Amino acid sequence: MPFCITGTAPSRSSPLSTWTRAINRDCAPAGQVPAVTHVPVERSYLADRLREPTETAMASRRHVIPFTELGRQDIGSVGGKNASLGELTAHLGAAGVRIPPGFATTAQAYEELLSAHGLRASIEDQITRLHDGAPLDEVGRAIRALILREPLPTSLPGEIVTAYEDLARRTGSEDPPVAVRSSATAEDLPEASFAGQQDTYLNVRGPEQLLEFCHRCFASLFTDRAIDYRERMGFDHLSVALSVGVQIMVRADRAGAGVIFTLDPETGFPDVIVVSAAWGLGETVVSGQVDPDEYTLFKPSLKDSSLNPLIDVRVGAKRRKTVYAETGLTRTVDTLPAERVRRVLGDDDVRTLAGWAGAVEEHYGCPMDLEWAKDGVTGELSIVQARPETVQSRRRITAIRECRLTVNPGQPLIEGTAVGEAIGQGPVVPLTAPVAREAFPEGGVLVTGLTDPDWEPVMKRASAIITDHGGRTSHAAIVSRELGVPAVIGTGSATRVLRQASEVTVSCAEGDRGRVYDGLLPYEERETDLSTLPKTRTRIMLNLADPSAALRWWRLPADGVGLARLEFIVAHQVKAHPMALLHPEKLDADDRCDVERLTEGYQDRGAYFVDRLSRGIARIAASRWPDPVVVRTSDFKTNEYARLLGGRTFEPDEANPMIGWRGASRYYSDGYREGFALECRALRRVRGEMGLTNVVVMIPFCRKPGEADLVLDVMGEQGLRRGQNGLKVYVMAEIPSNIILVREFAERFDGFSIGSNDLTQLTLGVDRDSEALAHLFDENDPAVTRSIQRLVAGAHEAGRTAGLCGQRPSDDPAFTEFLVRSGIDSISVAPDSFAAVKEHVARAEDSRKVGDVHSGAGE
Repeated sequence: MPFCITGTAPSRSSPLSTWTRAINRDCAPAGQVPAVTHVPVERSYLADRLREPTETAMASRRHVIPFTELGRQDIGSVGGKNASLGELTAHLGAAGVRIPPGFATTAQAYEELLSAHGLRASIEDQITRLHDGAPLDEVGRAIRALILREPLPTSLPGEIVTAYEDLARRTGSEDPPVAVRSSATAEDLPEASFAGQQDTYLNVRGPEQLLEFCHRCFASLFTDRAIDYRERMGFDHLSVALSVGVQIMVRADRAGAGVIFTLDPETGFPDVIVVSAAWGLGETVVSGQVDPDEYTLFKPSLKDSSLNPLIDVRVGAKRRKTVYAETGLTRTVDTLPAERVRRVLGDDDVRTLAGWAGAVEEHYGCPMDLEWAKDGVTGELSIVQARPETVQSRRRITAIRECRLTVNPGQPLIEGTAVGEAIGQGPVVPLTAPVAREAFPEGGVLVTGLTDPDWEPVMKRASAIITDHGGRTSHAAIVSRELGVPAVIGTGSATRVLRQASEVTVSCAEGDRGRVYDGLLPYEERETDLSTLPKTRTRIMLNLADPSAALRWWRLPADGVGLARLEFIVAHQVKAHPMALLHPEKLDADDRCDVERLTEGYQDRGAYFVDRLSRGIARIAASRWPDPVVVRTSDFKTNEYARLLGGRTFEPDEANPMIGWRGASRYYSDGYREGFALECRALRRVRGEMGLTNVVVMIPFCRKPGEADLVLDVMGEQGLRRGQNGLKVYVMAEIPSNIILVREFAERFDGFSIGSNDLTQLTLGVDRDSEALAHLFDENDPAVTRSIQRLVAGAHEAGRTAGLCGQRPSDDPAFTEFLVRSGIDSISVAPDSFAAVKEHVARAEDSRKVGDVHSGAGE
């Protein structure tokens, strides 16, 4: 049924324009201007509508307020979004934070709209119908039509146009493009975000469009998704008012935009700032249409201008971008191939945005979720929205939830970015558009291209969500976190690949890569109350390999990382043999092409290795700052190195790689010395440039003290000198010579870490992988346990620490008790074993009355 919006506004071509709009739909698609029909109206009536109210009337009925006069205290008047823009404008300018100017309508204006002609009562009737069982979409459509049929309050159009013309004068632009955003008075609160529930319109120009879309924002308080959200969160529909924010547009259509979180949005880790970025206006990022770039910065290093706080960079596909439309508001187009592989932001811009975000978080005193934009004309950066983060900041920090598959899942059907840390499963429900909530089966796995707020009634019924598009700050990711539903997003082709699947298991418990497996696989779930874990004198540390999973364990009260293995980072993030990167001329044509493709954008392929490796190390080191993180240099065996891209050219074929050319013997040899230099460069960058001086370097498989001297000399040549800038260097104690010559090794290293698997193998002469000899492989054998005791005692006599990293303490409480009785300084275990080992150690310390058995060796 057609309806009319009536209002008046001065134009630049004449002092007064008269118009009335007839619109055939209650909500045209965002970015599209609906058709307009001009109807003659009495000039005297329009003049009355535009007549300026008296000063007394203005004081009592002020409908429009500039951002410069607003602050956090005004949420009840202008909603969370506009109050926050006012707060930033008033208090963060001194810190250099740039906020585009604008103004907001007041909640009083909205209340006056509802008070006219019984509109409030009519809305109440529709809400009653909803509670009596009427379909949500029918009720929402009816309420929006009621609001849009009601003319705007008498003085509001004139005030809006006056404020808009003031913006035009300030910016020196005729009919400047503005963003018109909805800001509800219950929005952007710490306990409820209401993100994306109401409408936003970009590139709105001129008084007529401005008034039109302000009115449509009022109606959007009753979108289906907003009604459903308030029902779910327990908010009374008519106690929430709506303010409209009008803000000068940033020409991000010619540059880029995105989102900033002042914590890790997946794990809640508080010491990082995560900036996402895509080309064009920010709509593609928040709506999940693109896989954006993602930049992670370490907060403690951000405070020191001499350090580079950028610890991780991931370049997203960015296949689409939203730009200004020639007719209408905006349009979304394909990006150019060159844009897809290029970073949206340089290091300086990323640091500026992160610094601003840190200042905003400090001012508000809570984690923040911000939106930013870069002007492609001026090159200036701006913050265009800020709100409290509402998902991770509400989680119980004293508990950790762990999920794991209890079978080998095999190859996944598809992978993407993991959202959350849970596992979900159920029947596949592929959809191309939202359906009625009742039409979606409870516990189904939603598979679709991307989501927007219209999907939320369906999403909350799903056991898991899978999308083709989107990044960690997309709508699907944000809502999935809030609902506690695991999601795998940005898969690229889930809607095609899973079309024939009937039931799937969706795992987000394997790091930052989410995987979808065929069938309903068994899994277990447990929650550990960290506040109940006992304190121990023995340090309990973590074994970590995958940087993408490191942040998920930050809540564990571990004493650092006892073993971070470089092999995982090299295999999964570098993916190429370091010597193949340095000497591609020695490769065959196929491998050379693969190396060129892998390192596209890098003129110095060694720099590619250093970038990837340093960022992986930094992510692990940041997760435990300032506790020590022991990073073991690469310990691939020759057959494992050969499996890396280009590796076969540089690796010999050994009969027994387990005791062959591995560990320390490689680092000073002509065949790998250049590769080890790249490892040293990465470690030097992490410690020196990024400021993560908690990294301890550990050398594996060092057979002789003289070999240790050669390795330490090579490290020194690469700027890693033991003792300089607090650098400690440990050695793996995994060869009998390390035990027998403990004093000599202690002169060269700051600590020992026992590798019990290799030590057992080499002490007993048993191949640990041989099924025929499995009955002889025993870490409790006296030859092994006495070696451990001797190593610990010798280390302590020399004033050095001794720890053990391995699986045995997780599986055998008796072995744990033996280690405690021997005076071990630390035990390093897999994260999922941490709680159990912590309790084993506490019982061992208590039952044995260990007392102060430690020698007092340094941390």
